[in-house]
Amino acid sequence: MTCRQAIQAFLAASRYERMDLKAILFDMDGVLYDSMPNHAEAWVSVMTDCGYRFSREDAYLNEGRTGAATIRLVCDREGISLSDREIDALYDEKKDVFRSLPEPAPMPGGYDLLKKVTESGLATMVVTGSGHADLLDRLNRTFPGIAFRRDRMVTAFDVKHGKPHPEPYLMALAKGRWHPREVMAVENAPLGIASAHAAGLFTIAVNTGPLSDACLLDAGADLLFHRMADVADAWEELMTATERGIRK
Repeated sequence: MTCRQAIQAFLAASRYERMDLKAILFDMDGVLYDSMPNHAEAWVSVMTDCGYRFSREDAYLNEGRTGAATIRLVCDREGISLSDREIDALYDEKKDVFRSLPEPAPMPGGYDLLKKVTESGLATMVVTGSGHADLLDRLNRTFPGIAFRRDRMVTAFDVKHGKPHPEPYLMALAKGRWHPREVMAVENAPLGIASAHAAGLFTIAVNTGPLSDACLLDAGADLLFHRMADVADAWEELMTATERGIRK
């Protein structure tokens, strides 16, 4: 599907005449940072040490949930009960393992896309299920000139309901005072895509992990790429498609 076809389909389904873009909302892990392999390794290590079943695929399938929500899901599956304090301690262990691993690199092509977004006069915001303050604090050092602001981020510290619930993206809309037709979301995981889709956003999937394309499209992605660099390359085409609206 071309950018124009995807925009046209979204507008028709949403009953909008056109989009009026003001911001692009970015997930962080697997979109801005190539950090998902480290997250998967950390989750598998901690869960296995506790005797719980948890695979690397589980990590990718549950990406976007808050850490506490992921642990509660495993508890339900394993038929065990942990207190909030025990859940917090287990998540702290996971974060410790993550921090012990090599520092994740920026996702190739991510900075190019961010610069094009900024040069187009659009705002940027991070909407992530992560509670890793070290990654959040790195954003402005990794992507100079983009001006990520902590008061204009939505993280695991802000929400009651993580992805796939629409709350993270609805909160982002509220913070920016935007209408759904005024933003796009860039996501790499089914739960994040489902969250953005449920909030009424045009959602770009970037399949930077091991899951199938169908897994992301079935979650509600409007358009799919395989690299952030591909999204950057298609940026002008995307902007032209949004400006044309439903006109032929």
